[in-house]
Amino acid sequence: MILIISTLGSFLTPFIGSMVNLALPQIAAEFSADAIQLGWVPTIFLLCSAMFLIPVGKLSDIYGRKKVFLIGIIITGLTSFLIPFSPTFPVLIALRGLQGIGSACIFGTSVAIVSSVFPKEQRGKALGINVTGVYAGLSLGPVIGGLLTHYLGWRSLFFILVPLCIFIIFAVTRWITVDWAAADVPSFDLVGALLYASVVFCGIFGITSITSKEGVVALILFFLLLPIFLSHETKVHNPIFDIRIFKNNRVFTFSNIAALINYSATFAIGYLLSLYLQIIKGLDPKSAGLVLVSQPLMQVLFSPWAGRLSDRIEPRYIASAGMGLNAIGLFILAGVSEETTLPIIILALLFLGFGFALFSSPNTNAVMGSVQKTDYGIASGTIATMRQFGMVLSMGITLFLFTIFIGAVEIGAEQASGFIITQRYAFIIFALLCIVGFVISLARGRKG
Repeated sequence: MILIISTLGSFLTPFIGSMVNLALPQIAAEFSADAIQLGWVPTIFLLCSAMFLIPVGKLSDIYGRKKVFLIGIIITGLTSFLIPFSPTFPVLIALRGLQGIGSACIFGTSVAIVSSVFPKEQRGKALGINVTGVYAGLSLGPVIGGLLTHYLGWRSLFFILVPLCIFIIFAVTRWITVDWAAADVPSFDLVGALLYASVVFCGIFGITSITSKEGVVALILFFLLLPIFLSHETKVHNPIFDIRIFKNNRVFTFSNIAALINYSATFAIGYLLSLYLQIIKGLDPKSAGLVLVSQPLMQVLFSPWAGRLSDRIEPRYIASAGMGLNAIGLFILAGVSEETTLPIIILALLFLGFGFALFSSPNTNAVMGSVQKTDYGIASGTIATMRQFGMVLSMGITLFLFTIFIGAVEIGAEQASGFIITQRYAFIIFALLCIVGFVISLARGRKG
């Protein structure tokens, strides 16, 4: 029952994320948002999630993973109800940021909860099922999102989440009767948490806004704050982010770097192809969603198998093979033009879906298998942070290319050539990142 509830929580966030991509053209039209502003609809969500993942992971280790998980579901449900009533674009962005904090509470605890319940020899299988929840959200998101956007408008995407959140809240309070918390409650490193959130904010905002004066200032602050944060964390007794976990743990370090690279190379695919299919190819949201579903559908089908396989075979080999398949799929997408047929796009998405299935749950199994049980919360928060940070980097690269080739204008048919160039450069960069990730993934060593 705990695995089912945790998997439902893991389903929730990617479900809304993949749905929102289909609604972006409608949101842009209603609020007159340009290409750069529109990119902040998914980016602010990821930014706030990344800022809070490590702090909430630490809080869950101290005060209880069930409590933090439940808070995340409540925040997600409330913001999902409020976002459709946003009177202005800045209000919508602010609520999406708050929703990102709720996502941090969910993602920062769900993997730790599963790892706490299942023994080492069954962990890969359980994590494979949990990851399937993520990919089920990614699979159903484009289909349901396309249908709802087409027939009921973008607001319906958020309303549909409210009853699901209510059900999960009921299930947690009814069926999870235990919690996982520290026996003796250590102090919470509040200064470290604030420094961590500031470092993440400045780094991500700087990357995504590097062409502006504010972005340059943020990057300068990032390089000033980072050594202060690292110095602070080495001096406190119970740090918010124990960087020593990286120092003597090659598997943990390299697995997290591989996760960062993988998500940096793949997250913006849905965002770019959603705009390409609707604006360049002229598909309606419903049809675009049916094309995009091919990638996460492969992930749903093969993730449990890949997780079980990683219990018997060294995870680095399976995860590295997945990274290689992702590179192939991205190189195919780099050749997409206005004349490209839909079967070629679907073929590339199938490569990416299978590659992602091979990478994700074995890589997570390697991370969780390389630390002690007392560090499951921080390990879960760390890999979730790598995922969110990678997603933001993916969007940051994309927004940077939009700034160069299109500028701050609404994307329409008249920007088709600029959009194709932007998309091509993005996919080439992403494919090259996957090649680097393939090497790092192989070099990680054996899991514990």
